[in-house]
Amino acid sequence: MELLDLIKKRRSIRKYQDRQIPKEDLEKIIEAGLYAPNAGGGQRTIIVGVHSKELTETIGKLNIAHFDKNKMLGSYVSKEQPSIIDDPTIKNGFYGAPTVCVVFAQKNFLYSIPDAFCCAENMVLEATELGISSCIIARAEETFENELGKKLLKDWQIPENYIARCFVVLGYCDGAYPAAKPRKDGRSRIIE
Repeated sequence: MELLDLIKKRRSIRKYQDRQIPKEDLEKIIEAGLYAPNAGGGQRTIIVGVHSKELTETIGKLNIAHFDKNKMLGSYVSKEQPSIIDDPTIKNGFYGAPTVCVVFAQKNFLYSIPDAFCCAENMVLEATELGISSCIIARAEETFENELGKKLLKDWQIPENYIARCFVVLGYCDGAYPAAKPRKDGRSRIIE
């Protein structure tokens, strides 16, 4: 598949089947993240792949624990793939996905957030190529600010000067794969 076609095919999925992805595919997705553009070629991001549905669910609940809908600009995301913004009964910030990748970056590095999200974008594109559904989830910074979260970071040997910047949830879409939404007009310009 050509790259632009792959980009157009990718969707943010928030309904997942109860079926784990192959470990070999998870390794490829992580590898794609490791090849993402990064400031100055510093390769500072750290990716932790959690290939356990139970642990992914636990972290997903930590992720949503302090979610404040009032901080959101919009109040609607999708009817077909509802967000926690749309449906307050959702209690897992990872929407039941069986696998999550946590992207960590240095706390006080100016380009820490762009580096992490470039990494996440590469990962969701590779997932799409492999036939695996995905979604990039924010709200990462506060997810590990609790006793269990701190224990996980220690167990995973994450350096103290690193912070979770985002998540990439992975699994198989439950239900019909959503069609592309029309692109809004006026969002691009070419100046000569």
